[in-house]
Amino acid sequence: MTIDAIKEAVHAEPFRPFRLRLAGSPLVTVAHPDYIAFGPKGRTIVVYRDDDTFKILDTLLITEIAPAKGTGRKR
Repeated sequence: MTIDAIKEAVHAEPFRPFRLRLAGSPLVTVAHPDYIAFGPKGRTIVVYRDDDTFKILDTLLITEIAPAKGTGRKR
């Protein structure tokens, strides 16, 4: 998976929540474009959750981007 593909999903109009699948099959949901940050060298990504917890991901371990059905933020 490339960092450019992930950035494309983050900047899509309209934004649609998506999940990042990691090697070993864990899924990390990106519910809003404000909930993801990219490291300056593109090696790490930080994904925040609604409860202010976060997950630090190594981009080399991301194997897939998939739509996240039913995970949109409530208005």
